[in-house]
Amino acid sequence: MNQATPPILLVEDNPVDLDLTLRAFKRKHLSNPILIARDGEEALDFLPRWEADEPLPAVILLDLKLPKVDGLEVLRQLKEHPRFRRIPVVVLTSSAEDRDMDSAYALGVNSYIVKPVSFERFMEVAEHIELYWCVLNRKPE
Repeated sequence: MNQATPPILLVEDNPVDLDLTLRAFKRKHLSNPILIARDGEEALDFLPRWEADEPLPAVILLDLKLPKVDGLEVLRQLKEHPRFRRIPVVVLTSSAEDRDMDSAYALGVNSYIVKPVSFERFMEVAEHIELYWCVLNRKPE
């Protein structure tokens, strides 16, 4: 399936953070459609859909502290899959713990961002995510 603008998968269980992220992307006029998974199980449910040729996301924004299946396990399963391991994954989490960061990088995360507290700062993060991962970054087909 050919799609001009690939989606972004946002994996976030906190309704306030989810709303904040969506508002930030909307205010920045992000052109990529946003797919939402509200827990790790929902995130993993995308794998068979992608295997059935639904468009792969340009980037996955992954929270770590998720119900059902935690973000590190989601990351592990993504990076173990031969076709999906190349999808860029950005951890966007409230955890500034070294062990979480170390574990995420050991599993192959592409970037680790601690969620900013203010909406203005969050807007900057959204802009940088869009600019880098959806416009500037090039990846093999």
